[in-house]
Formats: sequence, structure tokens, C-alpha cells
Amino acid sequence: MAPAKAMKATKAKKVATKAMKGQKAMSKGGLTGELANATELKKAEITKVLNALAEIGAGEVKKTGKFTLPGLCMIKTRQKKATKAGKKMMFGQEVMVKAQPAKTVVKAFPVAALKSQI
Repeated sequence: MAPAKAMKATKAKKVATKAMKGQKAMSKGGLTGELANATELKKAEITKVLNALAEIGAGEVKKTGKFTLPGLCMIKTRQKKATKAGKKMMFGQEVMVKAQPAKTVVKAFPVAALKSQI
């Protein structure tokens, strides 16, 4: 019984990856069109709203390090430490690595509501 479940799981995975590869991500214009149809607002108004949302989100992430789009994702920042120059083993070979300065990394994480829908 277990091999049959494993076969179904691998088939489902293959179908999902094919679907993801075949589909292109929605553009900003496509998103404004869908929102215009859903809300009965003009595309120009929706473009202004999206631009304002992007500005507010960027400012909030810069100020507090965290911004949440309810029901969609959470954007966070974290500090990466500086690394020293030296030798490291990579894939069985010794490689010289340059020093890297400390930097801020921005990442987005899906919220629980989105995870439960997918």
C-alpha cells in the first residue's frame, strides 16, 4: 500500500512542477487589470494604490524591519555578519574567499493564511 501512495505523491509533484514551469508570473499590468475587474475601479487608480503600497512597505521595512501584507506575506530584514578573507573547502577543493562586509538581507515569508489556502 505504501508504494502506491509514493507513486501518487511523485506524480502529483511532477504535475505541480510542470504547471509552475509553464505558467508565467502575473505582471503589474495584469494585476491592475484583475483588481480593476474585481473592484470596479479604474486601472490608473489601482496603479496609484499599488505604488503607494510599495512606498509604505519599503518605508516600514526600513524603519522597523518588518512589514506584513495581511493574508499574503511578511517581509523581514536581518543582519548578516561580516566574513573574513581566507581559505575554505568547497566541493573538495580549497578556494580563496574574499572578505565580505556586514549587510542587511530582505526576505519575504508566506503567512499562515496563505499556507492553509495552498
